[in-house]
Amino acid sequence: MQIYLESLGCARNQVDSETMLAQLAAAGIGVTEDPALADAIVVNTCSFIEAAADESIDTILALARYKREGRCRRLIVTGCLPERYRGQIVEALPEVDLFLGTGAYDRVVTAVRGGLAAGGCLLPDPDSVDGAQVILRKPLQAHSAYLKIAEGCSRKCTYCIIPKLRGRRKSRPAGTILQEARALIAGGVRELTLVSQETTDYGLDLSPPHNLADLLVELARLDPAVWIRMMYGHPQSITPAMIQAMAAHANICSYIDLPIQHASPDVLRRMGRHYSDCDLREGIAAIRAQVPDVALRTTVLVGFPGERESDFEHLKAFITEMRFDHLGVFTYSDAEDLPAHSLKGHVAAQLAQDRMDALMAVQQDLSAENLSRYLGRQMTVLVDKGPDEDGRLTARTQYQAPEVDGVTYVHPAPDQPTPVPGTFLGVRVVDTLDYDLIAEVL
Repeated sequence: MQIYLESLGCARNQVDSETMLAQLAAAGIGVTEDPALADAIVVNTCSFIEAAADESIDTILALARYKREGRCRRLIVTGCLPERYRGQIVEALPEVDLFLGTGAYDRVVTAVRGGLAAGGCLLPDPDSVDGAQVILRKPLQAHSAYLKIAEGCSRKCTYCIIPKLRGRRKSRPAGTILQEARALIAGGVRELTLVSQETTDYGLDLSPPHNLADLLVELARLDPAVWIRMMYGHPQSITPAMIQAMAAHANICSYIDLPIQHASPDVLRRMGRHYSDCDLREGIAAIRAQVPDVALRTTVLVGFPGERESDFEHLKAFITEMRFDHLGVFTYSDAEDLPAHSLKGHVAAQLAQDRMDALMAVQQDLSAENLSRYLGRQMTVLVDKGPDEDGRLTARTQYQAPEVDGVTYVHPAPDQPTPVPGTFLGVRVVDTLDYDLIAEVL
């Protein structure tokens, strides 16, 4: 039996997909990269925003043709789409044999083999996910892996559906995380990127409580040659101890992903984010004081209900002042099941898009200026791909996270073997682009 799995959405979803693939492989079920050769197809979906839900539905419909025309006998949809839309999605997609919610991905083997009743939606409580389970999996990118340290979220941001889809925050025991990390490193992983909905909230719900600072140190000590990176922080739970751990360990990347969402006090209050722009300034200044070479990434949301032009200008001025190394901008995606849906002053979609475009234009200039500080520097990069049609390797410095940031293009030495993905190289930066670096091997 062969299955094909399509993974959509965020890094947390990717971990779930890798976990399902490992479960299928352990059960003796083969995996194919060609859906035409699959006896069963699994689509792990995202529905965080409307565009993600639309992409999920489009993907399901596109793959359904292999059930009509090919050898596929079972189409299974997992993840956030069935969790969010439940009975609605069952009625809308009769092509699908079974839907598994976010708390049911451990049933994928039984589902693929036809051991669950078809035509329904299996939605156990997301809080039932076993955080103490050791996940043995093969990352989609062999040398760089996401390491999920918690599931769900206990915050109540008014624009976010994650607590409904994933349940309250459930931190994984440190021993379980470390055991999984050891297995990934033994399998050749050279970079571990910590992910959860709010990574810096890690451990507050454990008994006894644990914390991210201690976990970072424990992970860093496993192998000093493996990069440790953290994504999806929260401004209110960044602690001095976390920053001290980063400063004290060379293999903890000088990189923090800290989604601020906005800078206008009024918008932050309506979002349910309990900090001010002054708090953000103080926190960012403290980080940069302890780790001067830190790269900061943030994400902001424009077009939120009630966002006035003055609020947007406040945000734009803040972005210009803070000079983030990396910036992601999203427009608010409304839905009836969001708390923010009932707020007054909804912003027209085109205006929200215009604000997004304006911010990205600002960031393009800031990014080009920020990258100029690396010109001439000798740095270490991790090779991701290569060579391309121009003979260049695609790599990243510790200041560039996988998939979401720019990259470093490396001209390999002509008289040396071509480095394979997962190789660390010493390079010198010889040029910069708006978002990327150009380097040559030392």
